[in-house]
Amino acid sequence: MTTRTGTTRTLAVVSAGLSTPSSTRLLADRLTAATVAALRQRGEDATVEVVELREHARDLADAFVTGFPNAALRAAIETVTGADGVVAVTPVFTASYSGLFKSFADVLDKDALTGKPVLLAATAGTARHSLVLEHAMRPLFAYLRAVTVPTAVFAASEDWAGGDGTSAELSGRVTRAAGELADLVIGRPASARPADPFADVPSFEQLLRGEA
Repeated sequence: MTTRTGTTRTLAVVSAGLSTPSSTRLLADRLTAATVAALRQRGEDATVEVVELREHARDLADAFVTGFPNAALRAAIETVTGADGVVAVTPVFTASYSGLFKSFADVLDKDALTGKPVLLAATAGTARHSLVLEHAMRPLFAYLRAVTVPTAVFAASEDWAGGDGTSAELSGRVTRAAGELADLVIGRPASARPADPFADVPSFEQLLRGEA
């Protein structure tokens, strides 16, 4: 019988799927469920917070133009940077991660993910795109100094045979990657939410009233 340690870990799930539902979100959900199960097997409880990047497409565009994330995007950033572990999943477009996925990475502080465990995953129509995991995603997170789990998970259309993603090969990769993420998460102290660097910045209305 597994003994609970009393620690509750937080998993942030970043999904860059564009449709509802999407295979990207489906894969993200499977990886998350497997990771939560793996953490519980190791005596840790877990809570999950999902960041659907499609909901922040305009927020990201505004952040690039203004130089500052709005409240909704700041909350999404804090969800990811304050988590104990991250599941990051993107569809593959033109032989790389999606522009939406990269845009979110671009608004993160370069040190925000230092040492943070991250599970990488991607979806595409055919298996020939699977190299995106090693040639695009892993270098991106290496630049951010995150700790990526050894097993990255790729799902092609053929992996969703029957519509429920029950192929033995995909299930095996999901289970293995989730276990690796759980091991990395429990090997680190529980994360605390970072301080909001914009908490003391006056609003535009306050600036106009001379209240800064």
